[in-house]
Amino acid sequence: MTRSLQAVAYTRPSSLESAPGVQRLGLETSRGATPAGIEDHPRFFTGFLTSPQVAAAGLLAVADVAAARYYQRELRASLDPVVTGNGDRLRFESFSGCGGVYARLDVLDAGLDGGEVGHGTTNVDVNNPLREALSRIGGDDPLHLRVGPDEMAVTTLDGPVVEKKVPLPDRWLRGFAEAQVIAAGFDLRAELSAAEAVRFLRSLPRGSARGASGGPRWVVPTGRGLRPTTRPVPGAVCLPGPERLIALQRVLRHATALRVYGPPVAGDAVAAGAWEAVLPGMRLTLTLSPDASRGFSGEGGVLDALATDEAGEDAELIAVLLAWEPRVDVGDLAASSGLSAERVRAALVRLGTSGRVGYDTAEAAYFHRELPYDAGRVERHNPRLRSARALVAAGAVALDGDLGTVTADDGHVHRVRDAAGTLRCSCLWWAKYRGGRGPCKHALAVRMVRRGTRGGHTRDPAPAGAGREGFVGIQVDGGAGR
Repeated sequence: MTRSLQAVAYTRPSSLESAPGVQRLGLETSRGATPAGIEDHPRFFTGFLTSPQVAAAGLLAVADVAAARYYQRELRASLDPVVTGNGDRLRFESFSGCGGVYARLDVLDAGLDGGEVGHGTTNVDVNNPLREALSRIGGDDPLHLRVGPDEMAVTTLDGPVVEKKVPLPDRWLRGFAEAQVIAAGFDLRAELSAAEAVRFLRSLPRGSARGASGGPRWVVPTGRGLRPTTRPVPGAVCLPGPERLIALQRVLRHATALRVYGPPVAGDAVAAGAWEAVLPGMRLTLTLSPDASRGFSGEGGVLDALATDEAGEDAELIAVLLAWEPRVDVGDLAASSGLSAERVRAALVRLGTSGRVGYDTAEAAYFHRELPYDAGRVERHNPRLRSARALVAAGAVALDGDLGTVTADDGHVHRVRDAAGTLRCSCLWWAKYRGGRGPCKHALAVRMVRRGTRGGHTRDPAPAGAGREGFVGIQVDGGAGR
């Protein structure tokens, strides 16, 4: 597993300080992106929180996920949350060390008072003493929030006094991107009242010591609540690893509703889902991977977008038009760029792989942010994409009308069939996952050739052939398609 060390540096630890009649929460920022370029310690907000206790609980929930591994819990994880200023709200995001849970607290305009919200993204320090202090905040205590260095520190910074270096695996970065792409396919499936939400969440199992609570579970809306079901009936939502919703317990008593999002039921395949606690002036969302032992990094939702050079060029254009908007409108981007809505969506997926956009299920829209990680290597270190490009570069793909076969030197042959735009393959990867974890390397290679991509270079695009019942043969290296 490829990994690197991620270094973050702060001018001081984040802290909660008491002053006459008010408490002051100072969240320190690291190096990050802003409209003015890269800044060492950007400032995003100075003002009050309208619901201090709720905000404190939400921040703790995001920090819980950042420090958690819900599978193989004996391994430690600790990655500082990410904060984004979108002009009208603050978003705090984190991703679990096991790569299977994505958390985001949106502090909306109604949750902020007395200050303008800036634009940009960076890491924010949430240390153990701060966590302990946040847990003691009372409901009536006014809470002043500062995200970034204070005025005096801005003019007297002599360098960081807090430095952290944490391992940053490539699969963690890929998972952060995949979670956004998968969430874009969700719809609202159920909405529970506060009382029903409490009843349902408190009925869930806690899981085993290993961090897995058994096989997949499904729930289906019924009346005002949710009931378990033994099979994925229409309208059901998959709930894999229900113990991974434990971070919602932090905010449960403040919630006014619980919303559940998921994709349409597709056979017996397990699926990801998002669980959103609606709070006064805020939203806390947890997105779960399809299995507690299976992170988002292998889901393959971004591979098709990565495999086309057209999307890469379109992404460069769309990136110029992004301005830390809290809600990215596809129609507006299409009009501004001259691209079709379909090409804009593909470009947004491409931007998601480098952490430049996230997805908000509550608003069914992307939002602009710039992850403070070296996320550009997501594409370079995706094994299926690398293998597909190697196949194309080696000339191992043959398109021959409705039927084409090529036999490799070792005798292995795979046939890729186009069934109404979905490429099916004879390899073990397709046999095992049936497209549930994205395309195999053979299907990706076929798609590249059809689109005119040769090992990462572009030639005149070939017709995509959507809707044809064709076969394509591929020389292979004996692998299973992964």
